[in-house]
Amino acid sequence: RAVESQIEGQCAPVDSLWRRYSEFELLRNYLSVTYPHIVVPPLPEKRADFVWHKLSADNMDPDFVERRRMGLENFLLRVASHPVLCQDKIFHSFLTQEGGWKEMVNETGFQLKADSRLKALNATFRVKNPDKRFTELKHYSDELQSVISHLLRVRARVADRLYGVYKVHGNYGRVFSEWSAIEKEMGDGLQSAGHHMDVYAASIDDILEEEEHYADQLKEYLFYAEALRAVCRKHELMQYDLEMAAQDLTSKKQQCEELATGTVRTFSLKGMTSKLFGQETPEQREAKIKVLEEQIQEGEEQLKSKNLEGRDFVKSAWADIERFKEQKNHDLKEALISYAVMQISMCKKGIQVWTNAKECFSKM
Repeated sequence: RAVESQIEGQCAPVDSLWRRYSEFELLRNYLSVTYPHIVVPPLPEKRADFVWHKLSADNMDPDFVERRRMGLENFLLRVASHPVLCQDKIFHSFLTQEGGWKEMVNETGFQLKADSRLKALNATFRVKNPDKRFTELKHYSDELQSVISHLLRVRARVADRLYGVYKVHGNYGRVFSEWSAIEKEMGDGLQSAGHHMDVYAASIDDILEEEEHYADQLKEYLFYAEALRAVCRKHELMQYDLEMAAQDLTSKKQQCEELATGTVRTFSLKGMTSKLFGQETPEQREAKIKVLEEQIQEGEEQLKSKNLEGRDFVKSAWADIERFKEQKNHDLKEALISYAVMQISMCKKGIQVWTNAKECFSKM
């Protein structure tokens, strides 16, 4: 909702908009490219993953669609609470304009700024002096993703077994109900105990539905791991470009020195050509030296600019990574505590059911 007061004579601001999942993807891609030093919040899964067998894996299932809607709302809240992303004009347009915001995104030319996967892969393997902090962060994100994936798989297996155990308790209800029909004095007690067993068996549906919300909280950080790696890849690309610029500058300085002194330090095709077809004239050599000197000057300025850009990136990225770590520690702690509290509550309900059943048996 727009919080600014309505100006007299103008139309009321829009307080409800329809957005497709693909539009959220476009917004996030734009933010990732425009703010490469920021750990951009992830989107919720488009199709259900890590589901236990009784849960629908259909991406159009109403319960899944509702959880995804909550995940998309959480994404918007994450962006809105970020000190940098919340100021983005296109993000504001996404929230307030019916149409036209896509055109604003395309006008930024963010697709042209997006680095190709091949270039990113090349940078990963060819960077000579990687930053140790980002290398360690990359390894951490891989391990975080592995741990949370395993945790979610374990939870899905536990949910499967728990569902089976609870539903089997429904058989108590059927047996007690049948038994009560042939027992005159014990019939009421058996019938009541069977009712408690039926309630117990049916309660697992709500319990596991509630569990899915805690699973979604863990999944968010499963996807955050990729956002962390994206920042690391951006730094690798910058480092790779810096090293290539330094290498190119060194090569040009060497060429200039060789032309000025007339000596060739390393084997080159040009050197062999000169020996076979004669040396260049002084005028030609002077012209080449002049061109190289201009290129060297440009290269030095470019290298200085890339060094400054790299330092700014590291400073900004590390500040945002520290902010993310604080957020992650707080969120995961709260999620795990809530999950434990839910399990305790579930066990207490089970104890209460059996306590009620015990009272029924005692009155027989």
